[in-house]
Amino acid sequence: MFIVLLKFSANKAQAGQFMEGHKAWIKRGFDDGVFVLVGSLQPNQGGAVLAHNTSLSDLQVGVNDDPFVAQNVVSAEILEITPSKADDRLKFLLG
Repeated sequence: MFIVLLKFSANKAQAGQFMEGHKAWIKRGFDDGVFVLVGSLQPNQGGAVLAHNTSLSDLQVGVNDDPFVAQNVVSAEILEITPSKADDRLKFLLG
């Protein structure tokens, strides 16, 4: 399981220009069954993605496809987590 932190960087002001591509990238992540949750980092610091059912190398390739990452609107940090215990609602993340 992975947490992807997408923190605003040098080209933050250009976010609007690449928003549609970023939204399409998010949709692909959900359609592929990789993204479980996407949301904003508060206050106005960027976004975060909870991902699973993928490898670190495949996720890195996918993250690099995000127009926000490619255009330096955000910088990406991927944190890998090996879950050992979960609430019943999240048991699907154990593996």
